[in-house]
Amino acid sequence: MTTQLESITVQGFHAPFERDGGYVPLRAYAGIGDGRTIALIADDGQIDWLPLPEMNTEPVIAGLVDASSGGRFELRPTADFEVERSYIEGSNVLTTRFRTETGTVEITDALVTGVAGRLPWAELVRRIVGLEGSVDLTWAVVPGNNFGTEPVTRVDTVHGPLLRAGDINLVLIGSDHGRTDPTEEGDGEVEGPLEFRGAFTTAEGSRHILCLCGTDDEPIHLPNADVVDQGIDRTVDNWELWSKNFHWDGPWSETVTRSMLALKLLIYSPTGAIAAAATAGLPEDRTGDKNWDYRYAWVRDLAYTVGALLDFGLREEPHAAVSWILNCLKEHGREMHIFFGLDGSLPDGTHETGSEGWRGIGPVYSGNPASDQLQLGVYADILAILSRYASGGNIIDASTDRLLCSFADDACRRWEEKDSGMWELKDLQHYTSSKMGCWQAIDSAVHLAEIGQLHPDPDDLEAWKRNKTLIEEWVSENAWSEERGAYLMHPGSDRLDASVLLHAPTGFDRGERMSRTIDAIRAELGRGSLLYRYSGMPDEESTFVACAFWCASALACVGRVDEAVEMMDDLVGQVNDVGMLAEMISEDGDFMGNLPQGLSHLALVNAAITISQLTEKD
Repeated sequence: MTTQLESITVQGFHAPFERDGGYVPLRAYAGIGDGRTIALIADDGQIDWLPLPEMNTEPVIAGLVDASSGGRFELRPTADFEVERSYIEGSNVLTTRFRTETGTVEITDALVTGVAGRLPWAELVRRIVGLEGSVDLTWAVVPGNNFGTEPVTRVDTVHGPLLRAGDINLVLIGSDHGRTDPTEEGDGEVEGPLEFRGAFTTAEGSRHILCLCGTDDEPIHLPNADVVDQGIDRTVDNWELWSKNFHWDGPWSETVTRSMLALKLLIYSPTGAIAAAATAGLPEDRTGDKNWDYRYAWVRDLAYTVGALLDFGLREEPHAAVSWILNCLKEHGREMHIFFGLDGSLPDGTHETGSEGWRGIGPVYSGNPASDQLQLGVYADILAILSRYASGGNIIDASTDRLLCSFADDACRRWEEKDSGMWELKDLQHYTSSKMGCWQAIDSAVHLAEIGQLHPDPDDLEAWKRNKTLIEEWVSENAWSEERGAYLMHPGSDRLDASVLLHAPTGFDRGERMSRTIDAIRAELGRGSLLYRYSGMPDEESTFVACAFWCASALACVGRVDEAVEMMDDLVGQVNDVGMLAEMISEDGDFMGNLPQGLSHLALVNAAITISQLTEKD
């Protein structure tokens, strides 16, 4: 890692990342959220990503992917400063301290919740408290609309100015915040600054408030500064109440807890959907070929998240997510889909935005192109998580019984087909991990039938068991290469695929062949404790974070627990200073891809659970 990358991981005050063309490394960001949207805050105090009021709304603050015109919310000292920051324990409320030669100030950032839970609008509140001396601060809210089609306009009302981008309305209120943008009397669109701006000076014990409120195609509630100030404390209390229901006594507790809180940020509370990531358009490589939108609910990621939530004894979120995904599948023709919009809609393709891309790596897309693919592993995701859900004391209803039986039948009927595999590839092949996924789907269906939660016809149940054996035989005969000492990505290829490692925990193979596959994958795809997704990827993209944690889990499953612990000890050090992970990490330590990435945090949590459970058995 570079010297600057190392600087952000130290404890205590340190220099913030320098901006290059308006951009900071992705490691610089911390996330806050309210169950409906997420803001990303750099360590210099600037918010560079904030869709308002919904996570999947066209973002009016998207400087993350276009520093010049995407939008930002600045807040920083006017003089040189050092920074330290952390989350308030058990919460997703962030505190940042700036220290200058003249004094120290603390900023508390929260997307606040209401008395009865989530607010019906979005309020981002920044409380600034003087700790010692005095600090001159400047702030600005400069929205953009690169994802939308209508420019930002200003409307002056009897209650002050608002900024509008299409149907999205922004108002800013505060206390002692030194606002300097002019206001004009009258009502209607007028010429004026398309931003909010101000400056003030702190003193020991001083207290200042900035609150940005956003609505979408609805009336605007104008907050009261004293009420939103109290809202920060209420939000902390709400987070701490949730965290009391989550407890992890196992190893790597601090990192596991922070990953669970990161996953909680991705749960879209209006529906129960779980977003794959909070952002859109961040590059997976430096060529700009893969700048996709991950603000959708992937069936796979949702299933893994539900599994982790169940492991920690949580009830509401797993039930909401399971009910939501089942309703989506039933509503859309009872067909298997890869992902859905957070509102349960089917994706409508990709749309290039006007953004230049993070550090100029464009184009930036809204939407994701993988929606129409056949991915056989999704059958496993649904059936395996319903097996876990039912085994935990829940009851499968009659309609879901029929749906799951049809999915098990489909897995039996279709496992011999080519598909796009887990990695959403255009090259259709008989991917080994897809066959193993069908095996897991059928195995889960058989288990559900045996415990009385599914009710297939006797002939269908026998067909499930028969196909489970057929898949085992097919993989043994076609997917194993003695020459490579590993399961191949697909027959006819000598490439390796890290997604095969997922099927040590599923129980498909915990023996010698899986152990040898681990060694082959680490030898070819490994870079230290990190892994690339499959052969050829070192020439195209960065290491894929989740794969490394899958490897640690697989090591434990094949009995190599000491190696798993050693690998895990190194991997938990890959998080940034506030415990966040992106989709990928380059060989020089840079975060790449969208963040916070649910799959990365899920893989960390599940690896910790797997290793802990197997260590206890030993």
